[in-house]
Amino acid sequence: MKLTGKAVVVTGASSGIGKAIVERFVQEGANVVAVARRKERLDALVESISGAAGKVIPFVADVSIPENSDAMIDLAVQEFGRLDVLVNNAGVMDDMSPIGDLTNEQLKKLYDINVFAPIFSMRKAVNLFLAQGGGGSIVNIASLGCIKVVAGPAYCSSKAALVSVSKNTAYMYMLQNIRCNVIAPGGIRTEISNSMGVPNMGGYARVKPVLATAPDLGDAEDVAAAALFFASDDSKYISGDVMYVDGGWNAG
Repeated sequence: MKLTGKAVVVTGASSGIGKAIVERFVQEGANVVAVARRKERLDALVESISGAAGKVIPFVADVSIPENSDAMIDLAVQEFGRLDVLVNNAGVMDDMSPIGDLTNEQLKKLYDINVFAPIFSMRKAVNLFLAQGGGGSIVNIASLGCIKVVAGPAYCSSKAALVSVSKNTAYMYMLQNIRCNVIAPGGIRTEISNSMGVPNMGGYARVKPVLATAPDLGDAEDVAAAALFFASDDSKYISGDVMYVDGGWNAG
């Protein structure tokens, strides 16, 4: 097992990619604080993997509230004595509104969850890693939208910002062996489209030809496998990387 005894925090853990990551990590021996807003989903997750090698502690929280970034990591230290891996997976989609139609409310929601929440938790994690003596892994789940117009400017720019802060963090703390890597999924079978609401038809019309070039959808487990690689010692000399889990879509 590749994560035996590792203490991990995973956000957006109740469904889709986050759920698959938690399931894979506990199979590999990790102890995980699973963070999400939906208590019933978290409870079902804990029950479904009760026999795994690792254990799961559910934490019901909205990551857009800054205090929760500290609280979820404090819980990991309380339960497991330390933190080894942080996975920022929680994210929401925009409605594909082009910038001329973008509202302040839409922009704030996207950035609060997709950008500021990971930044706050990364700040907390990095300082804890340093206090522990250095070493640790941060895995941020971005999107192919960081380089390709697969949604509106709020979503795409938020994921590009996440890539930028990840690379900066990787460089700033490379001498302390604190690694920070990014996974940029393409089309994956998840519930994220539910956060989009009714699409802006003008924006969707512009994005549709790009979406039409996508390969078949991938599975959440494909992203979980990439997250395991970045969280484990298999990638001990890799930091500041962006891995596209998209069936080759980024190459076109």
